[in-house]
Amino acid sequence: MSGDKKADLAGPGIGNYDDLRKILPDGYTSTLNRKETQLAISAVKSYVEENLCKELNLMMVSVPLIVDKDSGVNDMLDRDGSRTPVEFPCGLGIEPRITAQVVQAATKWKRMALKQFECKVGEGINTDMRAVRKDYFLDHDHSSYVDQWDWERVITADERNLGFLTDVVKRIWKVLVGAEKHVQKMFPKLKDPRVPNLPEQLTFLHAEEILEMFPDLPRKQRETQILQKHPAVFIYGIGWPLAAGYPHEMRAADYDDWVTETTSAKGKPMHGLNGDILVWNHVTKRRHELTSMGIRVNPETLTKQLDMSGLNHYLKLPYHQAILKNEIPLSIGGGIGQSRTYMLLLRKAHLGEVSVTVWPKALKDMCAKKNIHVLE
Repeated sequence: MSGDKKADLAGPGIGNYDDLRKILPDGYTSTLNRKETQLAISAVKSYVEENLCKELNLMMVSVPLIVDKDSGVNDMLDRDGSRTPVEFPCGLGIEPRITAQVVQAATKWKRMALKQFECKVGEGINTDMRAVRKDYFLDHDHSSYVDQWDWERVITADERNLGFLTDVVKRIWKVLVGAEKHVQKMFPKLKDPRVPNLPEQLTFLHAEEILEMFPDLPRKQRETQILQKHPAVFIYGIGWPLAAGYPHEMRAADYDDWVTETTSAKGKPMHGLNGDILVWNHVTKRRHELTSMGIRVNPETLTKQLDMSGLNHYLKLPYHQAILKNEIPLSIGGGIGQSRTYMLLLRKAHLGEVSVTVWPKALKDMCAKKNIHVLE
């Protein structure tokens, strides 16, 4: 693996603020003022939550901000251990104190929660999730404060296939397209020919197919190139080592299934029952990820993925034992970035225009020089 490709797998973010200064858009003016932006955020949030629940037969439930480290339900985000959760002891007067972790996502908790909320096949849950990811590079679309619609739905063994995954992705896309139209009725000035609306249909491609198209480019540049041809894509098979010897992007070994053998539309053998929705952002002129999702591991694929990742010691944790013993349901699930969605639909140049969190002074200063004013 080349040095460039290693760097490409290292995680999100642009890499340094000199690079970020070059890519922040020039001539930017926010379409909505701050008050209008907050009203628009509320409208999009309500629309997505109501219609996502309708499309996927979900109910809104409470979600934890902190979890017990020993439960194994925190999301590790990747396989290389580079993104560690915020951790602290809690519980005065008890020994030993509970080692708590702030969630990085509710990915694993949701699957456990399906049993807790007695969801049957075809039923599921949606959450208004908040998380902290302290090891992100803070740029225009990555922050340490994360908000997502984290959802999960019970499925059958027969539904663990690409056809079912594709149908669910299409339903989610229908909601996002509808949310854009909904907020434009509220604020017609958001409809601007210089910033085209989302296409009605997604293009579905496997990560292996994209690598074949652009074999000499690293992952993010491959995504950028494919989005010039197809402005909204779902990329299957993220996590499995591709023909070049490395995955399209690292994916944790214990939630999405990225090892199951599948077949592409052209009949070529592939792997993976997961993927990401990416779109072209006409304001930032960059690739823009909206959601990661997938059919979850079963006992066989969990064991294989942990073995491939050198993480077999995870098998003793309660969450992993519950999967091995078939004590929690088979499921499909994902996380849709809330602020990412608001940023895209409200034509913003920076995540900080729709989300209140911490940003380095260097970033705030360079944004202000380009008429991009983050919330404080």
